[in-house]
Amino acid sequence: MKTLIAQLRDMAAKHATFRRLRAEIAGLSRAEALDLGILPGDADRIARAAVWG
Repeated sequence: MKTLIAQLRDMAAKHATFRRLRAEIAGLSRAEALDLGILPGDADRIARAAVWG
């Protein structure tokens, strides 16, 4: 079982990854996003699924 500190560290790392990925997706141009088959508003959903499943 993980210690509380290890759990908090893991949660912080996942949240940082989520924020970074969300910003990268949201920063795509409309043409790039549509080329990938995503909408700009999908950034939260895609990042959340990528980090937390």
